[in-house]
Amino acid sequence: MNLVFFVLIGTAVVVAAVAEITGGSGAMAGLSTAALKAAEGAVPLALGLVGVMALFLGLMKVAEEAGMIRATARLLAPLMGRLFPQVPPTHPAMGAMVMNVAANLLGLGNAATPFGIRAMEHLQKLNPHKDCASDAQALFLALNTASVTILPTSVIALRAASGSANPAAVIAPTLAATLVSALVAITAARLLAPLFPPPPAAPMVESSEEDPEPPPPPLPAAYGWLALAALIGIIPLMAAHGAELGHWIVPGLMVGVLGYGLTQRVKIYECFVDGAREGFAIAVRIIPYLVAILVAIAMLRQSGALDMILAPLARLTAPLGIPPEALTMAGLRSLSGSGSFGLLASYMNDPAIGPDSFTGILLGTIYGSSETTFYVLAVYFGAVGIRRMRHALAAGLIADLAGLLAAVAACVAFVT
Repeated sequence: MNLVFFVLIGTAVVVAAVAEITGGSGAMAGLSTAALKAAEGAVPLALGLVGVMALFLGLMKVAEEAGMIRATARLLAPLMGRLFPQVPPTHPAMGAMVMNVAANLLGLGNAATPFGIRAMEHLQKLNPHKDCASDAQALFLALNTASVTILPTSVIALRAASGSANPAAVIAPTLAATLVSALVAITAARLLAPLFPPPPAAPMVESSEEDPEPPPPPLPAAYGWLALAALIGIIPLMAAHGAELGHWIVPGLMVGVLGYGLTQRVKIYECFVDGAREGFAIAVRIIPYLVAILVAIAMLRQSGALDMILAPLARLTAPLGIPPEALTMAGLRSLSGSGSFGLLASYMNDPAIGPDSFTGILLGTIYGSSETTFYVLAVYFGAVGIRRMRHALAAGLIADLAGLLAAVAACVAFVT
């Protein structure tokens, strides 16, 4: 991350300096202003996460106390165990990762973040190199940057607000693109891991505080495959009625978790408050990491370096059916969630593009099938104090590229 951080800032400064010297008056002043504004904006952004983190960490605490997380981990242990052989089948990290994946599946990015941070905390307890990402953490981060999504709620809402005749038209191509990018993320993380070995360290024995009694064995693999089949069966329902059902997800989750907690005699209010209390501490902990990555990205955009990189690539990819707007969206999406969403909104309201054209649907698919890779790395690794990310960034960027190409192919297949 040290080299990435320097390259982002150094490139921005060099491009702005050249512009200033060659007559672009105010380039360096604009760069300074962008850096300071980004640094100021990092604190409100982190504090804005407090409420969302408190809500979902509180629900997750109730789910943990009620045994829901452990039961979910047991159900999917045969499947998750193949992806994460380093993690014990019934470890709390398994359940937290499942909750994160489920939130991403339903397009609940705000819920996926606290679940993902909790998963990283559990994975960190298994990590013998406390400042260096483990193979499991790198793979988990890569999966988050290429998360399979059934219901891209924010894109559907934006398309509806832009007057789309079919706001849910992005569901099928988004699902297809994210399936491809997730498979590529897994493959890239596995192949790159030996090329970025962690430093030598003595094996670490995990404390047994969280499992005072022997964990129950995982359920037979057939149960996991049945759960997967049930999930696949939901896809056509979401494709047909995703716009209407999307509003039921969060309330249904809250009622389901709290109701299950009551049936298990959990003191749901006290338990919820205990879990929610962690939201503030986590938000404060990630502020320095947010400042670093947001400042670097803001400087890169303000200097014009991002446009200089993407413009030539756009001319090369146009013959492949990838319009320049798509490449701009893909590049900005990896760097900034708010920036890419604003760009998507401007394209949706542009009469030359609109929400229902091929390009409009493609842009929505790209947004819904990719993630802010640099932001995710900063937040998730920052929450547990990891400074050496090994191959996580490379795997995430490879998955982003695969997602872009898959989004084009999916839109050609489903839209044209």
